[in-house]
Amino acid sequence: MNILTGRIDVIRVALSRLKELSGLSREEFLEDYKNPATAETYIRHCLEAIFDIGRHILAKTGKIRLTHEYKNIAKGLGESGVISDALMYKLMEMAGYRNRIVHLYHEITDEELYEILRNDLKDIEQFLKEIGESIKNIRMAE
Repeated sequence: MNILTGRIDVIRVALSRLKELSGLSREEFLEDYKNPATAETYIRHCLEAIFDIGRHILAKTGKIRLTHEYKNIAKGLGESGVISDALMYKLMEMAGYRNRIVHLYHEITDEELYEILRNDLKDIEQFLKEIGESIKNIRMAE
């Protein structure tokens, strides 16, 4: 479970930094070029860690074959009851955004990063909550 706790720590640290940035006004956020770059980096860290955790859980529990398709990881977590259906659909959206950040990074705007900070950090918090419960249950079953 060290992989899981390590990735959860990555998410917690990144989420803390993202919350700091989310407290800025739109003008404050956009006037310093470092803010969007920082936000993008920490959002990517969260997404990568989320899908690393999901892949690891699915592989360890034998509920799905090891996959590198991020949307399949989200679907596998939901279908196996590790996370709620609502979170599964959010993670599927996050998987698409992760691919945008990695492959279409030149299309990501500073304004959309600010909107994510203001509106979507709760989804990462929900992941931490649900995955924390699932990890407890997995440990109890071991």
